[in-house]
This record gives sequence, structure tokens and C-alpha cells, in this order.
Amino acid sequence: MRAAARRRAAALALPLACAAACSTGGPPHAADGGAGGEPAAGLWRPAPGTDWQWQLSGPLDLGVDVPVYDIDAFEASAADVAALHDRGVRVICYVNAGAWEDFRPDRDAFPAGLLGEGNGWEGERWLDIRQRDALRPLLAARFDLCRDKGFDAVEPDLLDGWLNETGFPLTAGDQLAYNRMVADLAHERGLSVGLKNDLPQIPELVGDFDFAVNEECAEFGECAALTPFIDAGKAVFHVEYALEPEEFCAETTRLGLSSMAKRLDLDAWRAPC
Repeated sequence: MRAAARRRAAALALPLACAAACSTGGPPHAADGGAGGEPAAGLWRPAPGTDWQWQLSGPLDLGVDVPVYDIDAFEASAADVAALHDRGVRVICYVNAGAWEDFRPDRDAFPAGLLGEGNGWEGERWLDIRQRDALRPLLAARFDLCRDKGFDAVEPDLLDGWLNETGFPLTAGDQLAYNRMVADLAHERGLSVGLKNDLPQIPELVGDFDFAVNEECAEFGECAALTPFIDAGKAVFHVEYALEPEEFCAETTRLGLSSMAKRLDLDAWRAPC
């Protein structure tokens, strides 16, 4: 079974109130003069509280009665996406944007110079996100796959390498520039895009992304950091692995998050709030 999608930053103790540190070292976003620009009109933007299913392993269960699915770019087929669309379901395309994976069909397209330390998951190594010119066409090809299979949006995983021991001296500015490039690549293809974790940079990035995906904010006492997305009318799709629903649902429902408990391998099982 391939690696699951849950990743925790190695620097969770980093204060979330890091506006100065998070905004240094990165150029202003061309579309907005540095404040975070809204994507083009017409893209799907899920509203706060939208229910969802997230499945990245095991036989794909297409029968969950929710309006949003998040499934794997490579393992899901165009027929799977079409079947969900036939039920009126929006479909998010899971793509690893921050690490190389030796089990993907495009693994040989990544030059060795882009690969850093292992990220704790078998067959995966961090990418040098400073090399945006080299990574842009590789990510573009993956997003093309999402578009061509009919997905509505992209969930680019591992957008928080700067908080981890990657083997590269990544800065907050490096991450902001990379994450904005990722968002632009999705929008250029007519795909909505979600910010995955990277809580310290939410104030800088909320305008560039159409929703958020978060793991374990309740366990680590971080859920309030996601409220800029809720305040902007954008969904926060949230999971907990170690907590039972009764331990987090009251808080996350009050905050407007779309929460559920999942197993770490992200199979079909779910326990929504």
C-alpha cells in the first residue's frame, strides 16, 4: 500500500503569530501587489461547512452521500470522476506538490538535484522548492492530468516544507513563492486549489487559494488559525486521526470547519461531525 497523505510539520512549536517572518524573503504576488490576489471569477469555491469524503487508499467507494470527494490524481480514473459528477459531486484531485514519490509513473522526470531528505514516508523525498523553474513543468503535467480527468480542483500536498528538515535551507519567502506558483498553475487550468496545512502563512495566502485542507488542527490546538478562510467564505476541509469526533466536533463546528475523523491510511471509513 502506498504512503498515506497525512504529514505533520517538524516545527509545530513555531508560533503562528509570525507575520513578519512569514512575509520576508518573498517577492510580491504579481496579481495583487503582494497582498494575495483573488483568483478569476467562475472557479468553484466550496462554502464553509460543506461535507466531504477523503479517500486515498483501498477500493474507491463512490457511494458516500456527500457533495465533495477528494481522491488521488493517479489512482482515480476519469470514469470515477464522471460517476461522481453524475451524482452532482465536486471532485478534488490529490497531488503531492512538495515531495518526490518513487511509486508514481512520472518519478523519472524529476532530476536528482531536486531531491532532498526523506520525509518519513517510504519512497518519498522532499523537493527543493527554490528551484521553481525546474518544478513548474513537472507540476503542470500533474495538474494537466487532473484537468484531463475532469477534476474540479486540486489538493496539493506538502506545501509546508519550510517547516521541516528537507535537506535544503528553505525560507518562509521560498514557501510563499512556491505556494503561489502552485495556485497559479491550478487556476491557469480552470481548477480550484486548496492550501494544505502551512498554518503560519494563511494570512498571506488566503487570497490565493479557494479552500483549505487541514490535518489535526484540533489535536494540536491550531484550528483558530484557519478562520481567515472561513471569514472569506471558503471551506476548510479538516480531519483528525487520533481524536474521536466527540473530542473535537463541538469546537470545529463552531468555527465553521468541515470536520471528520479518518484512519491514517485514508481508506473509505469516515466519522463526520
